[in-house]
Amino acid sequence: MTESLTVRDNRTGQEYDVPIADGAIKAADLGKIKTGDDAPGLAVYDPGFVNTASCRSSVTYIDGDKGILEYRGYPIEQLAEGSTFLEVAYLLIHGSLPSKVEYEQWVHDITYHTFVHENVKGFMEGFRYDAHPMGMLMASVGALSTFYPEAGMIQDADNRQMQIIRMIAKMPTLGAWSFRHAQGKPFVYPDNDLSYTANFLSMLFKMSESKYEADERLVRALDTLFILHADHEQNCSTNAVRSVGSSQVDPYSAVAAGIGALYGPLHGGANEAVLRMLRRIGSKENIPDFIKGVKDGNERLMGFGHRVYKNYDPRAKIIKKACDDVFEVTGVNPLLEIALELEKIALEDEYFVKRKLYPNVDFYSGLIYEAFQFPPEMFTVLFAIGRTPGWLAQWLELTQDKEQRIARPKQLYMGDRGLDFTPREQRWA
Repeated sequence: MTESLTVRDNRTGQEYDVPIADGAIKAADLGKIKTGDDAPGLAVYDPGFVNTASCRSSVTYIDGDKGILEYRGYPIEQLAEGSTFLEVAYLLIHGSLPSKVEYEQWVHDITYHTFVHENVKGFMEGFRYDAHPMGMLMASVGALSTFYPEAGMIQDADNRQMQIIRMIAKMPTLGAWSFRHAQGKPFVYPDNDLSYTANFLSMLFKMSESKYEADERLVRALDTLFILHADHEQNCSTNAVRSVGSSQVDPYSAVAAGIGALYGPLHGGANEAVLRMLRRIGSKENIPDFIKGVKDGNERLMGFGHRVYKNYDPRAKIIKKACDDVFEVTGVNPLLEIALELEKIALEDEYFVKRKLYPNVDFYSGLIYEAFQFPPEMFTVLFAIGRTPGWLAQWLELTQDKEQRIARPKQLYMGDRGLDFTPREQRWA
């Protein structure tokens, strides 16, 4: 039996039978509801797309009420525990876990393409000494489209695959170089003997030593953070990638749009806000006064609550465990004690429990990044490197989706109509 929704238009008294498929109705079916043949059809007003599905996707599943996150059907907890970032990247792009041969070829191809054209180096050196790393990353990723003009042939499957490999490979290089530029240090070239994440750390921190070898606990922790950030359904930056990609532009330009969206403080900058909050609290003794300020509306509890999750963010649990490995190497961040106590109180306090304010991924990730000695402006760059496979998986899905059209939302026009133009001579007299 076909599920449907019966809608009665009280303006006309007419009833409409609207089909329901996969828990949704098509906006175009609502457009058939109108007061007359020449009248506009009914539209949906949904600022921020809080209840509008823009696509069908098989990449990531989230159940916010139950705190579930799955990539291609695999629980994030299992992937973070037993996989690597490049294996997860393969899963997101190809839809299945790789065989041994497929994985080795995938790692080889990405490792081979970590180098960028020397002109990219000159391009990045042209930024001001105090340029924000995210601005540099956004510009340099967009610039790659000029180095690979064939990337615009998005209907060619082999060509799409090559651009995906290139972008995943080159993101750590561009991210590390933006970091080095801000510090006034020379750029470090990729070391193809190292793993993906170890190579990134080498390009970030190598100085005069002949070979940089990062502590394996740090490599694993950062690899886990990349996995946790790899995709997260139709968030702001992914929506930007899909929206721009719907024009059939090359993937570098589409991902640059995603980076631009992630640049915003409401999306990628939340973990930096958590650190500012913890520093402002100062000590465990000040937490009760801070909690009172939150309840009175004078303070904001950063790193708690999520647009999607109404339960404990599953990524936050994994990051909390990763903190132990990192702090074992770097020493405990003094802010951790405040964070743990704040979390304990918030999870027990009826005010926060009733509002389903649980820790999210940003609550602990900033503490780890700071332990790596990353400045706050680099936090979002790390987020972008991890998110790249997800953006590309969503873009790839978009290019092969026959239902997709160029993004062109409706609007509800609220301005003036039919005004008569007055010439300048009369207006200025």
